[in-house]
Amino acid sequence: MENQQQLEVASSVEIVTVGSMREYLTEKEVDRLIEAAKGNRWGHRDATAILIAYRHGLRASELVALRWSDLELQTGRLHAAGPRAARRQCTQFWPGRVVHCVGCRGRRHLPVLVRSERGAPLSVAGYQRMVARTGEAASFPFLIHSHMLRHGCGFKLAADGQDTRAIQAYLGHRSIQSTVRYTALAPDRFKNFWKD
Repeated sequence: MENQQQLEVASSVEIVTVGSMREYLTEKEVDRLIEAAKGNRWGHRDATAILIAYRHGLRASELVALRWSDLELQTGRLHAAGPRAARRQCTQFWPGRVVHCVGCRGRRHLPVLVRSERGAPLSVAGYQRMVARTGEAASFPFLIHSHMLRHGCGFKLAADGQDTRAIQAYLGHRSIQSTVRYTALAPDRFKNFWKD
C-alpha cells in the first residue's frame, strides 16, 4: 500500500526534492527505462515517448500535446507544443527512428502522436503513470517520475559542454536561473582548470 501511495505521488509531482532524492536520470538509466518500456503492452509507444521526452527535454504536457503536424519529416524538426512551449525553438530529431518506433506510419491520419489505447490523446496523468510504472518494472532503487527525463536532458547537455544560453532556449526556460542548475552539477566542469 505504501509503495502504491509513493507511485501516485511520483506520478503527479513534476519535481520532487526531498533531501538527497534524485531529480534526473543519466543516459544509461534512460536506456534502461526504454528497454523496460518495450515490455509494456504498448511498448513501441511507451519507449518512443520516453526517448522523445528525454532527447528534447519535454515536459509531460508538451509530450502529450505533440501532433504529427509538429514533426517536419523532411527537415527533421520538432515543434514543441503546450502551455509553456511558446518560448521554445524548434529542435532536431531523427525522422526515420521516430516514425519507425512509434509504429504509426499507417495511422498518421490521427492527429496526436502519443495516443491512449482507445485512440484518444494520452493524458498527462496517463503518461506520468506509465513512466512511474516503467521505472518500477526496470527495478530502479528510487522512484521515477516523468520530469526526471527533462532534467536528465539538461544535465547531459551541460555535461557535454553545451552553452548555457543554448540549453535555456532548448528547454524553453524563461529564466537563466532555471538552467544554471544543470551546469552546477556537470561533473567535468573543472576538468581543465589545471594542466599539471
